[in-house]
Amino acid sequence: MTEAQVTWLTQEAFDRLQAELEHLSGPARQEITDRIAQARDEGDLKENGGYHAAREEQGKNEARIRELSEKLRNVRIGTPPDDGVVEPGMIVTADVAGDEMTFLLGSREIAETTDLDVYSEQSPLGSAINGHKVGDTTSYSAPNGNDITVVIKAAKPYSG
Repeated sequence: MTEAQVTWLTQEAFDRLQAELEHLSGPARQEITDRIAQARDEGDLKENGGYHAAREEQGKNEARIRELSEKLRNVRIGTPPDDGVVEPGMIVTADVAGDEMTFLLGSREIAETTDLDVYSEQSPLGSAINGHKVGDTTSYSAPNGNDITVVIKAAKPYSG
């Protein structure tokens, strides 16, 4: 069994996801259940488009509830230490194949709360730099098979 992935979130992103989970688990779930019951009362389920659409929506809703529950169960809120080590929650400036980039390493869930580009620590770039220090050079393989060299120029905690 694999260890659960810890997700770094700002307090704002955590609160937004918690509110979404509460909505999906409560009012949204009940609304979908009511639509399914109403469609079931209309008769023949084989040809009942409303029933099938509501069941599909129910599946998507339940999947999002599971996703949010897992993410919020394994969350870290706040800022990482300012020690120059690249980890989720850090704003990173790096030379990537000759182009300087500044981005936030962290969950895509916080992308709505910042104007910075956000790269997941599971992305090829994110996994290549995660755990490295300012001044380190590392690389990763691009989808086309080319090796991309990355030089870490700066890493500081994201403060929101």
